[in-house]
Amino acid sequence: MTTSTDDRKIAVVTGASSGIGAASARALAGEGFTVFCAARRIDRLTELADEIGGVAIACDVTDQAQVDALAEAVGPRCDVLLNNAGGAFGQDPIETADVADWEQMYQINVAGSLRVTQALLGAIEQAHGAVIFITSTAAETAYEGGAGYCGAKSAERSMAGSLRLELAGRPVRVCEISPGMVRTDEFSLVRFEGDQAKADAVYAGVDQPLVAEDIAECVRWIATLSEYVNIDRLVIRPRAQASNWKVARS
Repeated sequence: MTTSTDDRKIAVVTGASSGIGAASARALAGEGFTVFCAARRIDRLTELADEIGGVAIACDVTDQAQVDALAEAVGPRCDVLLNNAGGAFGQDPIETADVADWEQMYQINVAGSLRVTQALLGAIEQAHGAVIFITSTAAETAYEGGAGYCGAKSAERSMAGSLRLELAGRPVRVCEISPGMVRTDEFSLVRFEGDQAKADAVYAGVDQPLVAEDIAECVRWIATLSEYVNIDRLVIRPRAQASNWKVARS
């Protein structure tokens, strides 16, 4: 891929303080990228940045001023943007769903990715770089209790598809990684407001759910492909998960 003027490849990873974001930051650093690790929890980011030789930037993607500050810190070139900041909140049916949960999901997953993409797009084009969206198999089809998250991730998928069409002929790759069941320390725990039993039940009896490093490997692969190779969408699930609703359990 094209490198910046000081011969460093630059990557920006949102939601880098844990899970897929932190694993992806490590994977990209291993390929020689200087990684700008962006998230709200600066203590975790500082530890990660020190580990990988990256840069910690406190950034809430729902705050335009913080996103603008991130873009200013990154500078005029960005080889890879990983739009990873996101999350699911609640799993209630539509009949009883909390509107605030839905609004939060749309603000982070959709509007947050929009803000960061807009802020860095010029730098990405300058570098002939790539925008990679982490969506979810929740965007593949609806499931009970998932309307809010399915909707948010479907909207993010539509954003990736529209951006790819709008930038046709310009030197920017627009790629999407759609993970299925990934066991991380926080995703399900956040979804169920800290209820460890509910979080553990998601993965109960499943033979080897994916881990964050599996998704990070996909990020690393896409990021290091030649600049003319676009991975429109990569769907990745554990072997035990045939679909959103069909999961083999012991």
